[in-house]
Amino acid sequence: MFTGRTDTPCCLCGSPTTESRIEVPPRAVTLMENSGPIAWQDIVSPVTLQFCADDWDLVCDLALDMDQHPLSRCNVAYASFDLREDFEALLNETKAPTDHSEMEARLLSRSREVLADADDPMTEERDLVEAAVIDAALAELDVSPSTAD
Repeated sequence: MFTGRTDTPCCLCGSPTTESRIEVPPRAVTLMENSGPIAWQDIVSPVTLQFCADDWDLVCDLALDMDQHPLSRCNVAYASFDLREDFEALLNETKAPTDHSEMEARLLSRSREVLADADDPMTEERDLVEAAVIDAALAELDVSPSTAD
């Protein structure tokens, strides 16, 4: 019986050996390669992206030095996320779309806290990269800051 998630490959190159991972909000899936057939509104968890050592260096440079995100180069097929159960066909009714505003606000708020504490020696590089990617992705998606405060 399966009791946990499987390891996913590097979302940039597909390498099975990964070193670092970050989480982004479900809406960020729309910025990724091959995202067309995925209904991001049905994702009920943050999306986990893993990176190999070589690609992690690139992601760090993009996020920390250039204030950009690597999502346009990430293959959504290598991402890990949970989809809500689909009972619409069985029940002959349509479910309301999942409201991601609370999750996005929480992730954005946490990201801003991490970025504000960037000079703190206890702040890890992985946390800074994740925060920068979330901030850049939600800014590109034009998520209103008022929903994050």
